[in-house]
Amino acid sequence: MTAVEPTERTDVQHQDPAAPPPSGEGRRHMIRRRALTLLTIVLLIGIPAGYLVISANQSRDSGKEKEARYAATGLTGGAPSKVQRRLYNVPLPLEHEAVSYYETNNWKTSRLYVQFLTTQHGLNDFLTTMGTSVGALKKDGLPIGARDRKVVGWDFSGTGDWRGLSHLERDPHPSQRVVVNLANPRYPQVYVVSSTKP
Repeated sequence: MTAVEPTERTDVQHQDPAAPPPSGEGRRHMIRRRALTLLTIVLLIGIPAGYLVISANQSRDSGKEKEARYAATGLTGGAPSKVQRRLYNVPLPLEHEAVSYYETNNWKTSRLYVQFLTTQHGLNDFLTTMGTSVGALKKDGLPIGARDRKVVGWDFSGTGDWRGLSHLERDPHPSQRVVVNLANPRYPQVYVVSSTKP
């Protein structure tokens, strides 16, 4: 009996795994897979990059707004926030109106400028809560200096019954300089500069 040698079949095609599939269905599958991969890459890189650009623009705009606000001089109508009042120890009395304020900040000293109209009772409450008294007001004693007056445009040279006091505290507590115009004793006009070191 003679040995039969295995014959190689020529009807079976060997397919290279790297070669593209011959059918149209396989080609669509490959294109879909590549599109999905591309979409995933775009989402993973594009969305965070977009957020970074938006965040950078918002941060830049916010910085410009702050710069414009702090570059402006002059009082803003309305009362300072409760946090500002507590930080600078400027306790507005219950009886007050026509309030304006302005805040400045730098690396050395922060200042809050406040002016308001009140009553005799309100003035007493204000000074007592601050830690001083009406009795500490000295006639023509104007402790708010020319530099601070210029910042907010205060002019104490006009007619009036001007009184002032300095309520100085050790750091880190704020110190206040107060000028009061008692030209109308029923409704004193109060000017305060409170300073603190950050």
